[in-house]
Amino acid sequence: MHDFYSDTQTRPTRAMRAAALDVPLGDERHDADPATLELCERVAEMLGMEAALFLPSGTMCNEIAIAVHTRPGDEVICTRESHIIFAESGGPAALSGVMMHPLDGERGMLTPGQVAAAIRPRSAHAPRSRLLVAEQTANLAGGAVWPQDQLNAVAQTAKEAGLATHLDGARILNAQVATGIPAAEYARGFDSAWIAFTKGLGCPVGAVLAGSRDFVAEAWLLKRRWGGAMRQTGVLTAMCLYALDHHVARLAEDHALAQSIAERLAQLPVIARLLPVETNIVIADLAEEAPTARDVARHLAERNVTATVVGQRRLRIVTHLDVGPADADALIAAIGDIG
Repeated sequence: MHDFYSDTQTRPTRAMRAAALDVPLGDERHDADPATLELCERVAEMLGMEAALFLPSGTMCNEIAIAVHTRPGDEVICTRESHIIFAESGGPAALSGVMMHPLDGERGMLTPGQVAAAIRPRSAHAPRSRLLVAEQTANLAGGAVWPQDQLNAVAQTAKEAGLATHLDGARILNAQVATGIPAAEYARGFDSAWIAFTKGLGCPVGAVLAGSRDFVAEAWLLKRRWGGAMRQTGVLTAMCLYALDHHVARLAEDHALAQSIAERLAQLPVIARLLPVETNIVIADLAEEAPTARDVARHLAERNVTATVVGQRRLRIVTHLDVGPADADALIAAIGDIG
């Protein structure tokens, strides 16, 4: 299988699995698991935060952060294509009782002016604007990287108006590798942020959510309440530590492969347009005379190639450590076969 469906499809390498074999274990709920403590300390430092906690998934990071920062009836400002809208099963409404205020951003990014205009005046008739959520990189914008100044300015606008700020950092290390700007600089204006380990870093489970000590204490309450508290998590966090030591710099290989795929797709008549490629995500729009994206995905699947349908005529192709040039050849050949 040539799997470009998502970087979540990675499998832990043998060396990563070996890192978990002899790791000392303890109960993470009692701060007694050494690898988990080390991972949380490292991620907090990477994001410039006071503390952090290990969670099963990035979605749980987002949902816990929303619940800590808001109260039922509050409003969350974000882009229309944010992960919290399109891929979290209505979690903000179901779990936190909040309203979403989606804005149309350029390549998944907002401007300070847009945020300022979206913040509601205090009123007994309207929801309270309470939280700004940004996503680095912007997934459905093709892994676009927010410029540091723009991201910080948007966060500052929200904070000056009394809002909390949260950074969905699922692929923040892709941004760091692409630009050389440390993750902490991207997270500087945010009250909370997180890093995924199950995407380009190649781990089987886990994400780490960071913020102030008070924020993390509240997040721990929700982690347990929502069934996310675990015990000997060192078998998982040892692999995350291995990823930080061995799999960050290699994200550049994924970026190069995505750029190569985009250049080759641009030569195919079935492709009408490609979004700019900055990291590991290629967004391709199909020509009007081509089959629909769903039909193209079925055609690819018959040739053991996977991609994600993200619109009627739009495909998402994601590179990661388990695909290489030979997989790219298979992808290009399968798409090129479409009449």
